[in-house]
Amino acid sequence: MKKILKYLGLPVLLAGLVWSCDDLEVPITTQLTPEVFPQNSTQYIQTTGPVYAAFRGDFAFSWWWSQSLTTDEAILPARGGNWFDNRGYACQHYHDWTPDNGVGPWDWAEKVIGTTNQTISILNTAMPTGAEKSTIMAELKTMRAISYFMMMDCYGGVPLDTVYGDFSSKPRSSRIEVFNFIEKELKSAVPNLNPASGISTYGRPNKQTANAMLAKLYLNAEVYTGTQRNNECIAACDAVINSGLYTIESRSTYLQMFYPNNGPAMKEFIFAVPFDPAATSVGFNGQMYHARYDVPRSERAKFGLPFTPSAPRSTLPEFYAYFNDATDIRNRQWLTGLQYMNDGVTPVMVTTTKKGYDQFYTGSDGGAAYTYQVNLTPDVVLRQNPALFDCGNDEIAWNMGYRNIKFYPDATSTNRNQNNDVPFLRYSDVILMKAEAILRGGSATLGQTPVALVNMVRSNRTTSAAWTGVTLEEIYQERSREFAWEAWHRNDMIRFGKYEGKWGFKTNADTYRRIFPVPTYARVLNPALDQNPGY
Repeated sequence: MKKILKYLGLPVLLAGLVWSCDDLEVPITTQLTPEVFPQNSTQYIQTTGPVYAAFRGDFAFSWWWSQSLTTDEAILPARGGNWFDNRGYACQHYHDWTPDNGVGPWDWAEKVIGTTNQTISILNTAMPTGAEKSTIMAELKTMRAISYFMMMDCYGGVPLDTVYGDFSSKPRSSRIEVFNFIEKELKSAVPNLNPASGISTYGRPNKQTANAMLAKLYLNAEVYTGTQRNNECIAACDAVINSGLYTIESRSTYLQMFYPNNGPAMKEFIFAVPFDPAATSVGFNGQMYHARYDVPRSERAKFGLPFTPSAPRSTLPEFYAYFNDATDIRNRQWLTGLQYMNDGVTPVMVTTTKKGYDQFYTGSDGGAAYTYQVNLTPDVVLRQNPALFDCGNDEIAWNMGYRNIKFYPDATSTNRNQNNDVPFLRYSDVILMKAEAILRGGSATLGQTPVALVNMVRSNRTTSAAWTGVTLEEIYQERSREFAWEAWHRNDMIRFGKYEGKWGFKTNADTYRRIFPVPTYARVLNPALDQNPGY
């Protein structure tokens, strides 16, 4: 468990004990009390472990799905009935989800918030007053603020609950009230958070995590509150820039940021979620399955995988069109066209039958052997059953769609999980946020113009000529290239007014779908919850 335990000091047993507190009828049998544990600095950090286990828990699932499958970035169709999953992915593509589909991170984010509240309560009693306590409390409140940001971004108004042990039903606070709460929590945390970066803070929020999160909050303020906060966004970005802790990875190391051996050495990572195949947490998922979902099943040998990937997930031509610069290193995060082994010469070949290659083949020799070179095609076609979102169950269907391997397949894992840590906040995001905020009306600072800022990123990604000017549309496209598969695209599409557009098979332009419905199960558990308009 080289990453999780090394960087977070995460005790799996303790995570299980905290999780069990969901059952309020379970008698207390543990002897872990403030008089016994936690008692020292190491144990204080260990006590915070369940918060990070909870955050890691469904980060790569309910968060990723809802931020990417609801956009033109990704699509997950059925193939011969596989992956239909009660229309769970189709509804996200068509924008026709209901409160019963469970779209979004409600359950996961609430668990993070609840676990954080409990941990704050424990440490508030156990820790003596001082700088160490102030720092740990600031870290925990930053994690809670991030979780509330995710809920506010996805659902609008949500209940504000910060007191552990209060099990009363709470109505939703307004989106503006939640925005103000997040802003206050992050600003209060900044002075007490650790100013360092690297191994000592990796996987936990430091001072610049809170500043970068404030920049996200302010950049989207018009969406959340109706009022632009561009100058505040720029000031938060400048705090990160002036820290001098981060630099943009070079063109030669861009792809390495997402390799299985990434970690605190990555110079762009402001806050990342550590993953480790050996780490398990009772009650949490904590897994990251990008190779399983994204690598074609025919390329198991190419990537040396100990399992056969199922590869249902791809991008759409509308999104891939942004990757239009032949010298851009970011193109190499995609598998497209004819496929070759890693030597670039040996073709990836598959032997099947004529009928196995094309289920609609009508010749009398459908059982005859057929060998072909794998060719990933850009278009996704619902050949078998459009009503069931189904491409078919033949080789043609399984090779539809360009595949993203940004989080490069981890050949060392035997359980489909991966070692790749996933960045949540990167320095290039701060640079592009500042450029966008200036273009949206904010005041330039530090002598940095929008085009100069964008070129700071592009000069480390492509050998093409620097831009001489930049528009908001060009920043949107640059963000699409830079942060593909990092679960920020829905947030970007809404801010740029593109979420009601048409892509793939989606034509729904309902604006109320910019936020998800409150899940039915949540309203059953909390009768004080009302529903979002339109649902």
